[in-house]
Amino acid sequence: MMGCWILNESLSVTLVLSWLGVNLYLFIDTFCWYEEEESFLYTRVILGSTLAWARASAVCLNFNCMLILLPISRNLISFMRGTSTCCRGPWRRQLDKNLKFHKLVAYGIAVNATIHIVAHLCNLQRYHWSQSAEVQGLPATLSKLGNAPNESYLNPIRTFHTNTITELLTTIAGVTGLIISLALVLIMTSSTESIRQVSYELFWYTHHVFIIFFIGLAIHGAGRIVRGQTPESQLLHNVTFCRDHHAQWQKMAQCPMPQFSGKEPSAWKWVLGPVVLYACERIIRFWRFQQEVVITKVVSHPSGVLELHMKKRNFKMAPGQYVLVQCPSISWLEWHPFTLTSAPQEDFFSLHIRVAGDWTEALWKAFGAEGQALKEPWSLPRLAVDGPFGTTLTDVFHYPVSVCIAAGIGVTPFASLLKSIWYKCESQTQLKLSKVYFYWICHDPKAFEWFADLLLSLETLMSERGKAHFLNYHIFLTSWDENQAVHIALHWDENTDVVTGLKQKTFYGRPNWSNEFRQLAYAHPSNSIGVFFCGPKALSKTLQRMCRLYSSADPRGVHFYYNKESF
Repeated sequence: MMGCWILNESLSVTLVLSWLGVNLYLFIDTFCWYEEEESFLYTRVILGSTLAWARASAVCLNFNCMLILLPISRNLISFMRGTSTCCRGPWRRQLDKNLKFHKLVAYGIAVNATIHIVAHLCNLQRYHWSQSAEVQGLPATLSKLGNAPNESYLNPIRTFHTNTITELLTTIAGVTGLIISLALVLIMTSSTESIRQVSYELFWYTHHVFIIFFIGLAIHGAGRIVRGQTPESQLLHNVTFCRDHHAQWQKMAQCPMPQFSGKEPSAWKWVLGPVVLYACERIIRFWRFQQEVVITKVVSHPSGVLELHMKKRNFKMAPGQYVLVQCPSISWLEWHPFTLTSAPQEDFFSLHIRVAGDWTEALWKAFGAEGQALKEPWSLPRLAVDGPFGTTLTDVFHYPVSVCIAAGIGVTPFASLLKSIWYKCESQTQLKLSKVYFYWICHDPKAFEWFADLLLSLETLMSERGKAHFLNYHIFLTSWDENQAVHIALHWDENTDVVTGLKQKTFYGRPNWSNEFRQLAYAHPSNSIGVFFCGPKALSKTLQRMCRLYSSADPRGVHFYYNKESF
């Protein structure tokens, strides 16, 4: 697991409907325009309605390509989250659904690209068919234009014997269209969850084919294959009258030969702004790459977790934020997200990285974590850190009651939160948050090692401050063997848990979420309760269903607000 930060589970209905509404408006408006515009009347004679299908899907494709880079502009998202004047309440929370929106827009690109490709393949066949000897009348006349001097062509397929595949591969539009299509297929297929889990590196590298995709998109329209009547020609050649007198063209004064030209490419206008913005993101990342990161401490935990303590000049963070990490000795291109496990009040920032892939395994070995002794600080590999970037975990402090649920290494964002609570309580800072329920479900007893110390210190402090009721935590161990069971039985202590060393006993098995939420609703009948989760999708769906099930229909009753992200 490469890290985890909190994110609302589903995009809001308003956002999805707004996105769909704009797409439908652009599609219908463009479709109707190409179906009715006089300058494309002769083009429609050959192509029919597939012209409008191709152009309408192209506009929607451009619109979605304009949006696709915005959700992954992390610095922009963090800036907007921190600007309370422009993003408050629900609108601010929508920013944390950036990856969901990114995927939604990607599906929009795939759908419109498919429509565009199919429509243009039909157009290509119609162009080719209109050059056959069987075609008579106006379509035949239009297809022959361009053979005589001082004529401009409408049909790019000049003879019936032209090989359409050869013609496709020898034009700017054809070549770039093929490149764009292949790039899109590669990006989409490598983005599936199964590929990302098996080889995150493959996903990372293939996703950067988007550079080729955008270059091809900007050039694609330069071939100007779709042609319409020029404005000057329309003034001299009245299509409403002349279309029925095509045999007398050039012979009648009111019907000179129509002139045609390709439509000016516009894709670059749509994507220029987001591309420049994303380029700025990369420049900022390169600048941060140059900044020195000092590794002050390395700890290897038995559960396959590498703990790193680092310092960096002017590094400021908030609870639950994440950073992107690069290790040049492993890869010069790959940046991987990890949640910060330190608190803002500490003079360092820390990460807990679990081995779960080629890159993390290489990092584990690079730090000597597989051996008996870790490397000396001077011999450690260099790390580059980009961030931190904002998340919605800070909203924990905005609820009177918050429920934090972690599964496995998904506990990392809550480490930062609980440390921050510890420091705030130590300084006796007044908080709106009056109660925290913490659930941790884990299958490996060794995984409790590094986190139990934090819970123990927090438990002790709360007891000293007279706030023992503030934090209510439940730790669940879902897997154990016979030896562990014997050890637990032999070392049983009424006051201290055998596994964690905490006063609160560890539960064995999985929690009954229906009972847990029923008790929460009973204990806080008139509160807004924020539920924050980091872990697998299956459990996420269960928790989301519980939030809906136990939220009161009465506005004055209890309401659960679900927030989640896992990957």
